[in-house]
Amino acid sequence: MKLSARNILPGRIVAVTKGTTTAHVKIELAPGLVVFSAITNEAVDDLALKVGDAVSAVIKSSDVMIGK
Repeated sequence: MKLSARNILPGRIVAVTKGTTTAHVKIELAPGLVVFSAITNEAVDDLALKVGDAVSAVIKSSDVMIGK
């Protein structure tokens, strides 16, 4: 699969927490470095996501905000 996004971060799923409609997927990119993704429960089921799966976090955004 080809994507136009340039920020593709490989990692491994360390947690999947399903809510009423939305799931939170925790992806470890490197030891101690994690990102979270909020996706639909349907997407989790369609992709058959589970802890231990190798995945890629694809980040496509027009802005990156920084606060201090």
